[in-house]
Amino acid sequence: MNPSTPLRAAPKEQGRGERARVTFLGTGTSHGVPMIACECGTCTSADPRDQRLRPSVLVDLPGGRTLLIDAAPDLRAQALRHRIRRVDAILFTHAHADHVLGLDETRRFTALQRCAMPCYGDAETIAEIRRVFAYAFRGGQEGGGVPRLELIPVSAPFDAAGQRVVPVPVFHGELAIYGYRLGQFAYLTDCSRIPDSSWPLLEGVRVLVIDALRDVPHPTHFTLEQALEAVVRIAPDRALLTHVSHDLGHAATSSRLPPRVELAYDGLIVDIEL
Repeated sequence: MNPSTPLRAAPKEQGRGERARVTFLGTGTSHGVPMIACECGTCTSADPRDQRLRPSVLVDLPGGRTLLIDAAPDLRAQALRHRIRRVDAILFTHAHADHVLGLDETRRFTALQRCAMPCYGDAETIAEIRRVFAYAFRGGQEGGGVPRLELIPVSAPFDAAGQRVVPVPVFHGELAIYGYRLGQFAYLTDCSRIPDSSWPLLEGVRVLVIDALRDVPHPTHFTLEQALEAVVRIAPDRALLTHVSHDLGHAATSSRLPPRVELAYDGLIVDIEL
């Protein structure tokens, strides 16, 4: 597909009329940008939009509730930067390091909120989190500075922090993982293929966040071109590209995107309809 191909219009589903706010806490790859020991133009860029922490978003829901999608290793820095005061639940896409290793930082939120942190994901992801953070579930750790976690495997639509959440199965290479849909918003990070059964789950999405690693093919991520092809099929009002490597500088890449498609960047805030 030619990146300049305009998006076609598509009929939209009627939403509930409630509004929420999505903050991009991180839009980079597992390495982050700048990448260690790299002197490329993006890694040395003075454009703050080229500074990308590991991928995560925070969804501010009506009534002051919040959902975090993934707990990146940079969660402490992200929480301080964006003055995050509470997290009511976490949706995990999968259990790779760049999506779960910030989980220990939730100790501060559970202390303030006086409850365990509900953590949702598919059964494999939940089992891997339990293994990686085994110390949090051993006896005798009270007062020892361990996260208080409530691990909840899900395989169908569910409610988290009062919000209906629809898991959207996608493939990250050969690994089956989840994207998530909340109302007319969908978040598909670390995606290299959308199976036939998941396309109907994306009908009517107005704001789409989707993986676009780089131009060169990769075995476990969409290229920019592949992401744009998915965007055309889903036909949102607005598409935002995330999990972006240092191969794609913000300004240069933005100049070749079609209308209603943008590179997301750390700190970007987007309003969505639920």
